[in-house]
Amino acid sequence: MQNNRRSFLKETGLGILGLPIIGSTFYQRATAASVAPAKKKPFKLGKAKSVIQIWMWGGPSHLETFDPKPGAGRDYCGDWDKPLKTNVPNIEISQSLPNLAKCADLYSIIRGMGHRNNHHEQASYLMQTGRMPGGGLVFPGVGAVISKIKGYDNNYDHPIPPYVVLTNPQGRFSESGFLGPKYKPFVTGGDPSKNPFLVSGYVVEGITDARREQRKRLQESLDTFGKAVRDDSFIEEMEVAKHNAYNLLTGDAVKIFDLGLEPEKTREEYGKNWFGQSCLMARRLVQNGIPYITINYRGWDTHKRHFEALTRTQPQWDKGLSALLRDLADKKLLDSTIVWWGGEFGRTPKIGWNSPWFGGRGHFGNCFSVVLAGGGFRGGRVVGESNATGEAVAKRLVAPQDLLGSIYAMLGIDPTGPLTNNQGFNVPLMPEPSAEGFLQELMS
Repeated sequence: MQNNRRSFLKETGLGILGLPIIGSTFYQRATAASVAPAKKKPFKLGKAKSVIQIWMWGGPSHLETFDPKPGAGRDYCGDWDKPLKTNVPNIEISQSLPNLAKCADLYSIIRGMGHRNNHHEQASYLMQTGRMPGGGLVFPGVGAVISKIKGYDNNYDHPIPPYVVLTNPQGRFSESGFLGPKYKPFVTGGDPSKNPFLVSGYVVEGITDARREQRKRLQESLDTFGKAVRDDSFIEEMEVAKHNAYNLLTGDAVKIFDLGLEPEKTREEYGKNWFGQSCLMARRLVQNGIPYITINYRGWDTHKRHFEALTRTQPQWDKGLSALLRDLADKKLLDSTIVWWGGEFGRTPKIGWNSPWFGGRGHFGNCFSVVLAGGGFRGGRVVGESNATGEAVAKRLVAPQDLLGSIYAMLGIDPTGPLTNNQGFNVPLMPEPSAEGFLQELMS
């Protein structure tokens, strides 16, 4: 055990106080350690079709979600010292997640996630691209890459773009990087718990079908120039574009965003709030062939009054996420849909009780949790282990490129292959995996 600990400290670049020597030391050394081809393990490409990413913007605490530490004492777990047994033997999660405790067989927990970066922007970029910022290139996030490979490069012809963010932009990293604006996400705006769900460019308050048709006829009557030069190729292309845009507004795409078409019982099961209805919206998008959906869930940067904030928010996402997993499973969509829950990092395991924090937790990239479900990933398992206080990875370190590479592989995309682009950059899709490698424990 002592040798393992010494090896881990050496590998991650920790000093004697358990702090990183420099911000990127862990990432650089984890990548360098895997260069030797002999350490690479074979992996099998999967057949998943879509990803739903639950992005916990700001960084959720692993101790109050999927890695509780009831024996660590009040300075680490506060009064939340009664974790719940799940429907999988020997797996416990936070006492605040009773619905997720009942369906732990549908998802797996990664408790050894870590990258040792405590800055929002850098950590977000790391978790979305598998790379540290710098080096002269801005790499695309996983959503943009999938929208290219599974979308535009794969004869995608759906009226809804292949990369959708519900409902606010993620920011903190450049989603499409050097791939360009074509691969940026479509950000819906609006609130799916409201009626109607006002989706940017699709659903406009107060505009009925009759009024939209009236506007179309008025526009056509005013287009005297277009009528005068009908044989011009540019004008013809513009007419086609207008026709397609109108069909987009009046066709089935708008109906996809109409949650009123769902049974009231289903809407209640997800929760009649922003997050619950965003999860239901994500399921509808997956049903209609959208390859990548992100639910950008803000509010997890809990420096102050951490437990008070969680008391308000945990019940909503516990209900919404568990309903999403069960609904996907019931509709036979879970096998083809990867669900990825997590943020840019976790929160400091030791609680700041004094003013101005009053029970807050800071940024913590050393060790945190991520959840994977569906798309060929096995459920009901735990990968990795943190120490008794949740302050360090004790077993099976998982680096960002290991996580993302595994997601690509389950989508049938070789993470060791090239990232094709129009800029002429000769770069791999993912950096080399860490010494521990891809998540083959979960890859069926």
